[in-house]
Amino acid sequence: MFHLIHSQLPLIFSLLIILVVAKILGEIAERFGQPSMIGEVLAGVILGPSLLNVVQNTGDLKVLAELGVFLLIVMTGLEIEAEEIRNSIRGKNIWIALLGFIIPFMSGTLTGYVFHFNNTFSIILGLCIAITALPVSIRILMDMGKLNTEVGRKIISAAIFNDIVSLLVLGVILDFTDETKKLKDIVYSSALIIGKIVIFIFFLMAAYYLFKLVKSKVGIVHPKVNAFLHYLKGKESLFAFVIVFVLAFSSIAEAMGLHFIIGAFLGAILLPRTIFAKGDFIKVKESTSGITMGFLSPVFFATLGLSMNITSLTNFPLLFMVLTVSFLSKILGGYLGGRVARLDRATSITIGMGMNARGIIGLVIANIALQRGFIDISVFSILVLMALLTTIFTPFFLSYGFHLIGRKTTR
Repeated sequence: MFHLIHSQLPLIFSLLIILVVAKILGEIAERFGQPSMIGEVLAGVILGPSLLNVVQNTGDLKVLAELGVFLLIVMTGLEIEAEEIRNSIRGKNIWIALLGFIIPFMSGTLTGYVFHFNNTFSIILGLCIAITALPVSIRILMDMGKLNTEVGRKIISAAIFNDIVSLLVLGVILDFTDETKKLKDIVYSSALIIGKIVIFIFFLMAAYYLFKLVKSKVGIVHPKVNAFLHYLKGKESLFAFVIVFVLAFSSIAEAMGLHFIIGAFLGAILLPRTIFAKGDFIKVKESTSGITMGFLSPVFFATLGLSMNITSLTNFPLLFMVLTVSFLSKILGGYLGGRVARLDRATSITIGMGMNARGIIGLVIANIALQRGFIDISVFSILVLMALLTTIFTPFFLSYGFHLIGRKTTR
């Protein structure tokens, strides 16, 4: 491999190189019908130790990447309303969401055990395989013009359920760093963490019902909120208000020993949209998207590429098994969920194919696992490669699936 620069570059110069290369490759990826994150991760791979080694993943870059994670999670949460969570587990949809998560999760966990990895690693592997990345799924379905179809809505509902359950399970296992703990210690630690999550969920439910009350009084609250926001002289006051609101939930989550992204995600979901003036909430989403997708998100995905090292991909049996299990288990889970929900074969297989994109949330979990020392660089590289390949192939799978549905309906 080429090693052009051995000394550490200044932060500003590193950012310049990262953003230029990431945006160019992200644009190329989008021209080929792929999410820009594919090109942004590849930018990090090219600039990092895998190839040129011109940019190092310094502490300053990691701080910016953390901000990128925070805003990516907020952006994802702003796309969901609390009522949509209920819809994702209502009626027959629950089978698609459940089997679309449980089968890949168990398959990934068993893969870890087959390769004699510890419990924590096996569960992390199961989580990364069980994920259906909501933002990536939305983007793919939007690009195909299928977001508002029956299949599209069911994929999104399952993705919402998968992301929330995965983040909650992540919160349970983050404290398991000592594999020598006795069984009673593990049981006690698990009960303690689960208790924290239950308390946090009760807090969220109380907040949700409070916001429903506010919504019922929207004719009273709405003018007062807008009058207050217009009274403020500072620019982007509404955006600041939203970020403070979400940071409050993140702080509560961290104070309870949970990861901040759990609080950020659920806080963004619970944000009461109806108390803002019409169009203001759209402006907030645009502001969040601008700073995230224009700056911090490319930095985050590029740092994932910088953390990768292609030369560490030496465990080819594990790589082959992870890729095989990730594709097949998700398709099987979605298919079986669809069949139990009494959908036809073509629709069921299309749902399974459409749930394959791991993308953002899977990469976030893999990054946290690497930072916490649950996995090493070789396993991290496998998980990043898995997330990229499943995302790349999902549009092709979906095109074939919708072709099957179209052929069925024309008979």
